Amino acid sequence: MATAAPFVAVLDYGAGNLRSARRALDRAGARVEVTADPARAASADGLVVPGVGHFGQCVRALRDQGFEALLAQAAAQGRPVLGICVGMQILYEHSEEADEPGLGLLPGAVRRLPDEVLVPHMGWNTLSRVRPDPLVDAVDGAYAYFVHSYAPDAQGEHVLATTRHGRDFAAVARSGSVGGTQFHPEKSAEVGRRVLAGWLATVTTGAQP
Repeated sequence: MATAAPFVAVLDYGAGNLRSARRALDRAGARVEVTADPARAASADGLVVPGVGHFGQCVRALRDQGFEALLAQAAAQGRPVLGICVGMQILYEHSEEADEPGLGLLPGAVRRLPDEVLVPHMGWNTLSRVRPDPLVDAVDGAYAYFVHSYAPDAQGEHVLATTRHGRDFAAVARSGSVGGTQFHPEKSAEVGRRVLAGWLATVTTGAQP
């Protein structure tokens, strides 16, 4: 008997590439629903936090939509969560972009990229795997698509892959069941599909790093 595709909720709080994220997850093998309802999202096997824009505005919108408690509960229960771009950043404790605190589901801080390089960092760059994990095992040395001016520190056991633009930063991270990609998998062609498929494998099997 075939294994049922995992049900993934993409959280709609007004700050994300919802359609492209949904299409990318669908191609990777998920049953996907975009929802602004925390109660509906609570029934999903995995949660995706998209994000485009300013850290402070995004995290305030997510809180106002009622998703903060849902994500904290998912982390406590070991249910997989994946943040994308700013959606990854707001999972951290704080960012230099705003005074608003992050959710604190990933350890560390988000900092502005150095002024001596072109900011925003926009385009294709290399993923360098730091440690084995389903999210990155199939993409070490591959190119992913980035659009950002801030990025998480590259330090910590939760960092799975790094990229360099002026400084090394965390391109893929996971702590327990909570992870994220600083790049856009939905814009990263086959590399993005592989990363999302790796994440979906953790949704299906409950694998932990």
